[in-house]
Formats: sequence, C-alpha cells, structure tokens
Amino acid sequence: QVQLVESGGGLVQAGGSLRLSCAASGSILIINYMGWYRQAPGKQRELVAAITSDSTNYADSVKGRFTISRDNAKKTVYLQMNSLRPQDTAVYYCNVMGYGLGTFDSWGQGTQVTVSS
Repeated sequence: QVQLVESGGGLVQAGGSLRLSCAASGSILIINYMGWYRQAPGKQRELVAAITSDSTNYADSVKGRFTISRDNAKKTVYLQMNSLRPQDTAVYYCNVMGYGLGTFDSWGQGTQVTVSS
C-alpha cells in the first residue's frame, strides 16, 4: 500500500503564489512518475504537470507559471504555482506510479486551490 498526503492548497488573490506538496509513504522501491492533476467544477480532471527521472511535462495553460519538482529522498513532489489566475481554481490531485510490493498507481485525496479575482 502506498499513501499520498497533499498539502499547501488555500485561497489566494490573482497574481499570487502557492506551493503544493505531496508526500508518498509505504512500500516503495522505485517511483517512475509523479504528476499533478486538477479538476474544476463541471469539468474533467486534467493533467497540470508531470515529472519522471529525466523529463517534465506541463499543460499549455500553466507553462511559464508553474514548476514541478521532486525530492527523491523524501519521496515528495512539489508544484510551485506563480501568477495564479481565477481559472486555476480547482481541486488539485497528485498521482504517483512506481514499484514496491508490486506496481502501484496511487492518488492523493485532493487539495482545494481557490484564486480570487
């Protein structure tokens, strides 16, 4: 079993910044993929940013504003969000895939990010 604990969401004014964290724990030998997704009311969940051992990937809507990073020793992935816009308002979820007792594909519980105009 792999558990993910997210933190860092909240309410911020447009133009502000937030940093999300997602810490993984449990039976983990290798983490291949760490990603952040978001889901706004009435919309489908979408990829925001993802990171592997040798690459990062961003949604076009956040390029230049958001930065994903990881700390392998802490098994933690971060999402630094700058220049936030009201349209960034959503529940943000982290997703981690790798291998432990077997392969795993785990999701966090979600953290609310609200950007006021």
